[in-house]
Amino acid sequence: MTEQTWPPGADPERPQAAHDGAALTAWLTTLVRNHEYGTLAELRRARGGSNAQIRAGWYGGDEHRELFERVAFLFAVYHQGRPTPSYGHGSLGAAARRIGDGTGRGPDNPGAQRLLNRLVASRRIPWRHLQHALTRLRACEQAPPSWTALTEDLIHWNDRKARVAYRWSVEFHTPPARGRTTPTRKDTTS
Repeated sequence: MTEQTWPPGADPERPQAAHDGAALTAWLTTLVRNHEYGTLAELRRARGGSNAQIRAGWYGGDEHRELFERVAFLFAVYHQGRPTPSYGHGSLGAAARRIGDGTGRGPDNPGAQRLLNRLVASRRIPWRHLQHALTRLRACEQAPPSWTALTEDLIHWNDRKARVAYRWSVEFHTPPARGRTTPTRKDTTS
């Protein structure tokens, strides 16, 4: 019979929980779908230690508890007053391409460019700028980034191999995909 060994500092009575960004997203979207506005309001109270924030932190396990609480805060800010949930799509860089107005969006909008530059220049997770980006997306009536992908990106923010900030910048500046059809050439021999 082999004896179970535990990593240093681990408590065998309290197993380490893994993080689960998809489960956090599912819980948050259920709050919006069920119109649980009180819980969403609790999540918007920054650093309040409310029951809702603690529950959001559960999805992050012991290692990422605070990060999950803050992502839940961002989700609640974006969804304030919205009757239907948005799971979002793409990365924050792709979402930032949608920020703007009639004069231009994404790279064609100086405000969106400045915001993205502030996001990707930060060595620490740029929480204040993330909140600003999500507030701008909400004001422009544009979809947020995928909440699950955002959570994973923020977990890997300081991982040099993941290069999250670089990827966001590339996705922000990448032109939209065009159809693969080639234009027809007019025959000049008439």
